[in-house]
Amino acid sequence: MSLEENKAIVGRWFTEFWGEDFNPAIIDELAAPDIKFHYSLHEPMVGRDEVRDFATRFRKAFPDLGFWGTADLIAEGDYVVGQWEGGGTHTGGVDFTDLPIGSVPAASGKTMRFTGMTVLKVVDGLIVEETGLDDGVKVLQQLGIISSE
Repeated sequence: MSLEENKAIVGRWFTEFWGEDFNPAIIDELAAPDIKFHYSLHEPMVGRDEVRDFATRFRKAFPDLGFWGTADLIAEGDYVVGQWEGGGTHTGGVDFTDLPIGSVPAASGKTMRFTGMTVLKVVDGLIVEETGLDDGVKVLQQLGIISSE
């Protein structure tokens, strides 16, 4: 696939998976069955089902969750890199425990806003790998799990 086609796939993924208007069907459409998915604040995941479960829990805890691009996508070979920001407010009626340390009790009302970068590998029109690096310390501070002092 061309670099522009790969960027278009990632653009749709960012909009429909990470955007405010989550479309769960995008996982089966654009993610490879054995997608590798890793962000610094979460345990590594493999496969559509693990990614779908993560997205469902994340959005249940943060119903207004949304992320958006802050720069043009960059593509080289099978890789596309995106820079983003976003967050949400923990108003969902579930604990948020999908963190490396600590947890946040249900509907804490705490808001997180942070930035990051993501590298996605696209092969034959499917995302086979997504690796992100985000400002996890800021998130943990905003959620009250670690001190900001």
